[in-house]
Amino acid sequence: MCHHVTMPKRPKDKPVPVSSDEAPPSPASVISQYMAQIGSKGGKIGGKRRLQTMTAKQRRDVAAKAAKARWSKSKKQSK
Repeated sequence: MCHHVTMPKRPKDKPVPVSSDEAPPSPASVISQYMAQIGSKGGKIGGKRRLQTMTAKQRRDVAAKAAKARWSKSKKQSK
């Protein structure tokens, strides 16, 4: 048995009439704004939650690693 019948094509959506006074926002800019809002919200929550779940020793280790990275960068730049 051979199946060589093609799928029917979908009808194309009709364009939505737009007022000539204002241009519709581009989908890329709307998506970009939405992702920026979501990203900033997640970043604000992430750091606080990370500190709550870490032990004091883990926080010290992270701080020491960050300080070491900062100092190593300043030495490389001054040469």
